Amino acid sequence: MKPIEELVNTISKYQDVVIHHTFTSKKHSVAQVSIQGKTRVLKWYAPGYKKNIEKENEILQKAVSSLQVPQVFEYDQDNNVLILEYISAENLCDYLNDDSKTLEQKKKALCLLVDWFHSFHHQFMTKTSHFIHGDPTLRNFLINNKIWGVDFEESRPGEPILDIAGVCASLLTTDPMFTNEKNKLSQFFIQQYSAYAPGTVQNIYQEISLALLEKIPWRPQDEQLLRTKASLIKKEGLLLQ
Repeated sequence: MKPIEELVNTISKYQDVVIHHTFTSKKHSVAQVSIQGKTRVLKWYAPGYKKNIEKENEILQKAVSSLQVPQVFEYDQDNNVLILEYISAENLCDYLNDDSKTLEQKKKALCLLVDWFHSFHHQFMTKTSHFIHGDPTLRNFLINNKIWGVDFEESRPGEPILDIAGVCASLLTTDPMFTNEKNKLSQFFIQQYSAYAPGTVQNIYQEISLALLEKIPWRPQDEQLLRTKASLIKKEGLLLQ
């Protein structure tokens, strides 16, 4: 991906943008910026991702009135840029991995995440299919007194269980990996979502296993551990050690 500075230095309409902080992203350039004195998030999509930016803009426009998602201030089709609302909040991944947070605080955060997912799945459900976030890594969620969802370019038709399994796989594989607390929190998250939508998380351990295996291309150094844990969870569930 190109550095965000290249956009600011070469495209005249962005010459007055002040870059404060760049965010980690696998595909695109994303930064906290100031535009005319207002704090925003600028997301510059890599070439070849035209459909992704179209999809993300469409979902955000539909969701902003009823879900906690960033508002879109500008969709620049010519330069593949979204200008988004900046949310002052902590990344949910960091929050759940913070040793200073109690188990009850983390469970409360997961309850908020369950509420968010249930609302998202319900809002985008049609008569014939569901719609899912599609990339439910914990880093795609923020927490203050609410949960905020971001990064919808991989959203697609699918069963809600895929999002739920994806959250669990993300939780289990962030540092520290596969701890008893992570197992407990994953079990709690599954139970809470199941209470909202009974019958939607059948075969959840098989889906978590698949979600873990899907991480291998991005985490080759952890391949053996991921394969071992994926096999164990598929057979025995989330057992405490």
